[in-house]
Amino acid sequence: MQGSVHIVDDDASFRTAMKRRLTIAGYEVATYASAQHLLDRLPSESVPSCIILDVRMPGVSGPELQSRLSELGSALPIIFLSGYFDIPATVRAIKAGADDFLTKPVSSDDLLEAIALAIAHQEVTRGLKSKLDIVRAHVAALTPRERQVFDLVIRGGTNKHVARALGCTERTIKAHRHMVMEKMRVQSLAELVSLAERVGALESVAGQTA
Repeated sequence: MQGSVHIVDDDASFRTAMKRRLTIAGYEVATYASAQHLLDRLPSESVPSCIILDVRMPGVSGPELQSRLSELGSALPIIFLSGYFDIPATVRAIKAGADDFLTKPVSSDDLLEAIALAIAHQEVTRGLKSKLDIVRAHVAALTPRERQVFDLVIRGGTNKHVARALGCTERTIKAHRHMVMEKMRVQSLAELVSLAERVGALESVAGQTA
């Protein structure tokens, strides 16, 4: 799987060498002299890609850029590439979501393997995000009354309990529940609860009732 690689490093000769190496390997390569340079030109996430990021740079450091990208909602995988072997920094980077942490000089085999794994990981993440976005769209398509029924049903409410809570007849609740199941594209209550859990609906309902 090929894609784009974004190299962030303040060493011009390193950027040039890396770009040449990865271009030969078949990747589209963009380079950035600083973390701010990348922030000013945020890469698109519409194509398979990853970021190769130096740890120690003037201005915004690699870990600081990682944090800012996370705050911006970026899902681009990050591979740290440092001239220093620093176990605490490695642990912090991985805990913060980095895909890998390599030390310079890095062999072509290790680098290309890390990039391939990071891009494959991004593709899986993008696929899951797309599915969750579809589920959220289905939830948003519910009418206000259907959303009330949805919230009560995923908490385990029976038709009788939901009818009592909303001041409706059980027959009316059955009709609303049927529409909820159709709009959410599920066949069973278990599927409905599973989808609700995946998009955080159960937590939001718990928060409203706390």
